[in-house]
Amino acid sequence: MIKFIFQRLGYGILVLLGVVVVIFFLFNILPGDPARMMLGQRADSASVAAVKKELGTDKPLYIQFAAYLNDLSPLSFHTVSQPGGSFNYEVQKYGIPFFALASKKYMVAVKYPCLRQSYQTRRNVSELLAESFINTFILAMVAMAFALVAGIGLGIICALKKNSFIDRVSLVFSVLGMSLPSFFAAILNAWIFAFVLAHITHLNMAGSLYSVDDLGRGEYLDLKNLILPALTLGIRPLAIIVELTRNSLLEVLSQDYIRTAKAKGLSPRRIIIKHALKNALNPVVTAATGWLASLLAGAVFVEYIFDWKGIGLVIVNALDKYDFPVIMGAVLFISVILILINILADILYGVIDPRVRLVR
Repeated sequence: MIKFIFQRLGYGILVLLGVVVVIFFLFNILPGDPARMMLGQRADSASVAAVKKELGTDKPLYIQFAAYLNDLSPLSFHTVSQPGGSFNYEVQKYGIPFFALASKKYMVAVKYPCLRQSYQTRRNVSELLAESFINTFILAMVAMAFALVAGIGLGIICALKKNSFIDRVSLVFSVLGMSLPSFFAAILNAWIFAFVLAHITHLNMAGSLYSVDDLGRGEYLDLKNLILPALTLGIRPLAIIVELTRNSLLEVLSQDYIRTAKAKGLSPRRIIIKHALKNALNPVVTAATGWLASLLAGAVFVEYIFDWKGIGLVIVNALDKYDFPVIMGAVLFISVILILINILADILYGVIDPRVRLVR
């Protein structure tokens, strides 16, 4: 198991390096001058040159890439006498490194990976992502919990009542849920539940986890703003989980060991819970972990429509302002989440289904 985990982590690091190379060169060959975007189109050439020097964009592209890798790496190399350089940037944002060896001119430091600063707000990208990820995490977990509980429960009912009315209705719902775009579902839910039925539901069309008190008493936790975005995000994974649970459970119920359990006189409830369901959950785990990774990565359209202050909204705002460090940092952050969740999914396979043997 330990060997398998380290092997997958090694593959994940290679994938992450590939992502770093792609996003760096992609965003550095796009049209647009970050210095000009920060200062405005009417800025004089001297000011633009000064900002380029501060950002390091006045250097050749290969030097910029080496500096970017140096900032991302936990083990980094710096010039002690470098004014305004990457090491001073690290010290300013993170404080003293964990560990450093220095000579008169050079220093090797063990530190946090640095995602640099936003062009627009001048805030550290790590801080922006950390703040927004909390809201995205809560939203994703609530949406996924709703999809899992409702999807597995409804899938079991449909499997036990095959070809019944509820089974046929769930099939129609699954097709609609899987084909319905998230942005359209968000607009539709907001219009129905927060506009047409607002006098009944008392839900807001937009809002985040915290709302500002009208009486000026600061922010307060507003959980009702979580309902519509979580419902919208949960529709598609719910539809998929219902169909996967139904089909997988029907296949397992036709196996010989299930007929043997019935012949021994075991109750239908025990057969479903103890024998059939556990072996039918593998495709559900695959779908759930994939969707959870996607939701944690940031549901861009849903967060934007409901004004939910998560990673998706941060990405949209950064794209609108050509804030490349924020976009690049968000992509790297999302990549790390996807890699870790895929590793977790592989481990869960062995826990749920004893027939699965991890490569050691």
